[in-house]
Amino acid sequence: MITTRRLAWTALAWNVGVILLGALVRATGSGAGCGASWPTCDGVLVPEMRGATAIEFTHRMSSGIALVLLALLVFQVFRTTPKGRPARKAAVLAGIGILAESAIGAVIVLYEWVDQDASVARAVSVPIHLVNTFVLLAGLTLTVYWIDRERIVRLNRPSRRAIFGFGAGMLLIAATGAITALADTLFPAESLFEGIVEDFSGPASFFVRLRVLHPIVAMLVGLAAARWVRSHAWDVDGTGRIAARAVVGVVLVELVVGVINVWTLTPIAVQLIHLLLADALWIAWVWLGAELLTEGARTDAMAE
Repeated sequence: MITTRRLAWTALAWNVGVILLGALVRATGSGAGCGASWPTCDGVLVPEMRGATAIEFTHRMSSGIALVLLALLVFQVFRTTPKGRPARKAAVLAGIGILAESAIGAVIVLYEWVDQDASVARAVSVPIHLVNTFVLLAGLTLTVYWIDRERIVRLNRPSRRAIFGFGAGMLLIAATGAITALADTLFPAESLFEGIVEDFSGPASFFVRLRVLHPIVAMLVGLAAARWVRSHAWDVDGTGRIAARAVVGVVLVELVVGVINVWTLTPIAVQLIHLLLADALWIAWVWLGAELLTEGARTDAMAE
């Protein structure tokens, strides 16, 4: 029988894949591939698999499998861990996240905030969708972390402000990134110069004018978080050391990929790599935070 830890890792990896499939749906304009129909696709359970319909239906099927995995994980965690363990709370957070994810996705489809829709409602729903996705990933990451661990969470540690502060900043990066990616899909630029001009053009869509926020927020928060980790959390014990190095490394690589993404006018492959790195950064940050806020993890941050 699959162990709880392996099931948690599987659910985490699968959901990262679902996120990338969702980005592919948005980047290819396949959100309307099943029409304004949910949970069926154009009113049928299994549609003809071609074009936008195939992409959207594949995403829906993978999301359904993710929901089943989460249900199994929550059941397994509650069956195998004692009452009061943090792993239970983390699994519940992940479960709430996947249910909210399904509800948000259903609303987006039913109200047809897909394809070429450039409404304010879509501008609000898309970043909420991605931020909720990060909450889901946080729950799964913490579930993996807390399985078979008996450490106690200490939220009174000095490092908590940086952990939660930069964590909020990363959620802001995700929100602005979602809007930027949508703007690039709805209003693609013919050249880098044209794109820069449009960013500051009065007549341009508010989507286009908002996309300049993402690189600014990403650079400020990303570099500040990496600097903090290098100064205060570089010598944390255990797997936190790997997470600390992952945070710094991914931030630097992510900034380079972000520049490439803009320079090459956001090709789909680069967009997916950019999002995958963002997911990896978030997972590493949550893992590092768990190490820093538990009994027994030593780091320079304790002496702040």
